Amino acid sequence: MTGSRYLIDAPGSRVLVDCGLFQGFKVLRDRNWAKFPVDPSSIDAVVLTHAHLDHSGYLPALVRDGFHGRIYASRGTVELCRIMLLDSAHLMEEEARLAAKHGWSRHKQPRPLYTIDDAVRALERFVVVPEEEDVRVADGITARLRPAGHILGAMSVYLDVDGRRVCFTGDLGRPDDPLMNPPHPFDGADVLVTESTYGNRLHSDTDPEAALGEIVRRTARRNGVVLIPAFAVGRTETVLLHLSQLLDRGEIPDVPIYLNSPMAISVADVYRNHPGEHRLSTAEIERLYTVASPVRSVEESKLLNRRGGPMIIVSASGMLTGGRILHHLQAYGPDARNAIVLTGFQAGGTRGARLLGGERTLRIFGRDVPIRADVTNIESMSAHADADDILAWMRTAGRPPQAVYVTHGEPAAADALRLRINRELGWRASVPEHHGVVSLTAPASGEPVVTI
Repeated sequence: MTGSRYLIDAPGSRVLVDCGLFQGFKVLRDRNWAKFPVDPSSIDAVVLTHAHLDHSGYLPALVRDGFHGRIYASRGTVELCRIMLLDSAHLMEEEARLAAKHGWSRHKQPRPLYTIDDAVRALERFVVVPEEEDVRVADGITARLRPAGHILGAMSVYLDVDGRRVCFTGDLGRPDDPLMNPPHPFDGADVLVTESTYGNRLHSDTDPEAALGEIVRRTARRNGVVLIPAFAVGRTETVLLHLSQLLDRGEIPDVPIYLNSPMAISVADVYRNHPGEHRLSTAEIERLYTVASPVRSVEESKLLNRRGGPMIIVSASGMLTGGRILHHLQAYGPDARNAIVLTGFQAGGTRGARLLGGERTLRIFGRDVPIRADVTNIESMSAHADADDILAWMRTAGRPPQAVYVTHGEPAAADALRLRINRELGWRASVPEHHGVVSLTAPASGEPVVTI
């Protein structure tokens, strides 16, 4: 469900929608190191749905390996990618350096997937696309971006290709998200390519704020530390919003709260610059970013591991795949007085998914770390549309698509959503294979043309 990449071939043109990193199981992560399926120099343009790394994080490698075209995205996505791609490259370089120093890697000379210089060159290729405007991105291919909710700048991409309209949902947000506005209704298309992250699930009715408050109160009574792994863009802001509201109502004790994510700190100005794209007032934004003490330096981060509780640490990454949260997990995970709060979807193969599956020993920095802390998942804090939300969004179409391709979901989720689309909407839907090829001009009455 990661590594979002869709290649559109038309006579004389080739456009890539999204260019993401694969995450989770090692067999998936290894795809990041494989040769790109087509020559990057043959691609005329890239159009991004949003800035999360599973949709944008491979761009520095694509540019390094020969892509010379433009990267089209919304203004919010461009601003976030300036932060996220540089941060991603920095983390890769740092992990390679530490792996070489401490012998964590099986490679004699560990190297990053790409470098900061690669990320800088990729960022030079970005072009801002105003939403709701048709933009020619290649010969015979026009793009239009429409808000998808989810995170700042997230868009669904509508491509007009030789008289056919193809819609890529990107990641759809929730209609009742506390932070982001709802997705723009589905305007209809000949072909729909939809995500299916929560294709087999419905969000719990549990109030995420109440659930978080209970965990904080319980952990503070035993002088414990609450670790909240959270994505730096989207989830961190939601967590801070809930904490600020709980504090203002006096529903949690006034314990120290630390935001240990330099990227999340940098994102604050992006939220301030986009008041129309989210539900927060100016006062709420300022309160959100003052409820926690920012931690910027490595030295400050290390000091937190010696401080002890009671306190709350919000830090990336959200699925425990990397970042400063791993150092805190190593320090506080073995103590039963502490708590780990997972705040949404955990992709298979990640440490977060292993914790949810009941594992209580995690491999971190070459060591097996016992996890005795209380582990809780507040799934209702997710910024993804669930299965009902996705179907409700589809029902807003003025006309049904001739074909639906269900992607960006784990197998059970994708197939469950396919079944519901077929049975409840009566639309022809299928789950394409990785590296599958479908014809956009396949007759509606026949099966999609797929070659592997």
